[in-house]
Amino acid sequence: MNELIPGLNSNLLTNQPQDVATTVQLLILLTILSLAPSILILMTSFTRIVIVLSFVRTSLSTQQMPPNQVIIGLALFLTFFIMAPVFSDVNHDAVQPYLKGDLSQKQALVKAEGPFKEFMAKETRTKDLNLFLEYGHYKKPDSIQHIPLSALVPAYAISELKTAFQMGFMIFIPFLIIDMVVASVMMAMGMMMVPPVMISLPFKILLFVMVDGWYLIVKSLLAGYS
Repeated sequence: MNELIPGLNSNLLTNQPQDVATTVQLLILLTILSLAPSILILMTSFTRIVIVLSFVRTSLSTQQMPPNQVIIGLALFLTFFIMAPVFSDVNHDAVQPYLKGDLSQKQALVKAEGPFKEFMAKETRTKDLNLFLEYGHYKKPDSIQHIPLSALVPAYAISELKTAFQMGFMIFIPFLIIDMVVASVMMAMGMMMVPPVMISLPFKILLFVMVDGWYLIVKSLLAGYS
């Protein structure tokens, strides 16, 4: 079977340069697709969003409610919403010109990097970026576009992790106070055998609903990227 896809020759031993080029392009495409999850996680707002939403569930002590599928699904839609301007710029500056034949593959990749670099650089702490530039022995970049992705992506990732954990800490505080109050009251009443979590859970859910918690969490996430 030389043709897995109609019109695409998958024989690597062909002597035709055009067929070899097509095969190489297919291999590059498959490589990019295999790295797509990592790109989505590390180069977008997905990391911060999914961690914050997980902190919300943990602080409420609701175990698997909401389930992982809901958290990841909401994180994905929020990611696409936040990243829409970046994706639009990539499509306008790189994808469409490449499909029209105005740009080569290398030129299209360089153009596509631009919007992502601007987005990540804006959310990356200077301290984190300097760490990777120093250990990678990179020269100090003159502009955002000159920052290598090998340094910018991990710097952006740890900056997002720090921000997500800071937000998680702030989310935990009110629910921790409820747990402490409930535990103190139960100890004073001599109710040692009843888990405090069972008593505090309804109060934490009630507080979260009364302050419209999901609205506040999502609003804070969106405001962080405005």
